[in-house]
Amino acid sequence: YCLARGWEVAALYVDDGHSGRNTRRPAYQRMFEERDRWDAILVIKMDRIHRNARNFMEMMDQLGEWEKDFVSATESLDTSTAMGRFVMDIIQRIAQLESEQIGERVKMGMSQKAKEGPGILGFHAPLGYDISEGRLVRNDREAAVVCEIFERCAAGETLEEIASGLNASGVRTKRETAWTAFKVYRILHNPVYAGFLRWDQFTRKAEHEPLVSVAEYNETQERLRSRALNTDAQSPPVLLEA
Repeated sequence: YCLARGWEVAALYVDDGHSGRNTRRPAYQRMFEERDRWDAILVIKMDRIHRNARNFMEMMDQLGEWEKDFVSATESLDTSTAMGRFVMDIIQRIAQLESEQIGERVKMGMSQKAKEGPGILGFHAPLGYDISEGRLVRNDREAAVVCEIFERCAAGETLEEIASGLNASGVRTKRETAWTAFKVYRILHNPVYAGFLRWDQFTRKAEHEPLVSVAEYNETQERLRSRALNTDAQSPPVLLEA
């Protein structure tokens, strides 16, 4: 395409594995930092650079201020013409509509799976579990940490005390980071440890091995609720029924 038009390629910017909705893509950011190197942006297709109409129009406004052009090879559109700018705006809005419709269908599918099962719902394995063939399986070493957290909460320790104790013992999270009160809270408030899966507003009994009983989980929620009421924080609901 460039050769046929006698254009020189100043640089290539590729963001593999990044969504077109994200404007913080590393190569995308670098491209604008190096804008003095080029006169126009050339893409294969418009939705390869943006799937959000607002982000796209903000980019076009910025390119206009810099006196830079935008070209889509397969759509034969060029912002150096008024018609090209008009048609690009229409195409980009269609791309945004398609992207939002896909997102809605994915959410509907995940919600249906949450209600009916089986298997996990596309998330990473939480502390205490690994994923095998699409299902959660117990990780004994990590499960011991989860059980310790619930036991320390039952013994009356605060979230901060539990986090401090784990850090002092050299215990780390699933991602090998230090513990905080919020991370401890998320463990204690996650119904996965009582054998349930939660997606959006749905919570259902699952097939994986629980690490605590439903009674223990609900008692923990009551403790968290009581502490929250005493500190004016948001209190967690008791979600589960055996």
